[in-house]
Amino acid sequence: MADGRSRGSQLLPVLAQLVRFLRQLEGPEHPSSVALAVLRRLADEGPGRVSDLARLTRASQPGMTQLIGRMERSGLVQRVPDPTDGRGVLVGVTGAGRQMLARTYAHYAETLDRLFERLQPDDSDAILRALPALTRLAEAGEKEGPDNGS
Repeated sequence: MADGRSRGSQLLPVLAQLVRFLRQLEGPEHPSSVALAVLRRLADEGPGRVSDLARLTRASQPGMTQLIGRMERSGLVQRVPDPTDGRGVLVGVTGAGRQMLARTYAHYAETLDRLFERLQPDDSDAILRALPALTRLAEAGEKEGPDNGS
């Protein structure tokens, strides 16, 4: 704490600025951050319940239902019968959804690569060296959850 602030209070403004930057990349050709999180989860873990997707993204159940409806109409996801519950329905990613996910991640990576080119090599190297620790921090946050630990 070189300036007397906690580590969290030093990191938070930078993370907020990065989130704002990533949201600026959203548009007609790239899904919102919530839709992107849904696609990523479905691509990584397979079909899921709307309620679980809402919890993951901290969206309301009605809001997630509306988002899934829009994504389904766009061909990014599809509803499939739940094999464990005859009345239940799961949401799965489609081929088009996987393509959208890949295009969006490629777009984000290209944009970040251009930004890295503006940095001094030492700064770029420092960011890359910090990635394992930042990954562990993100994973710890996911395990703890938003309502735990306070």
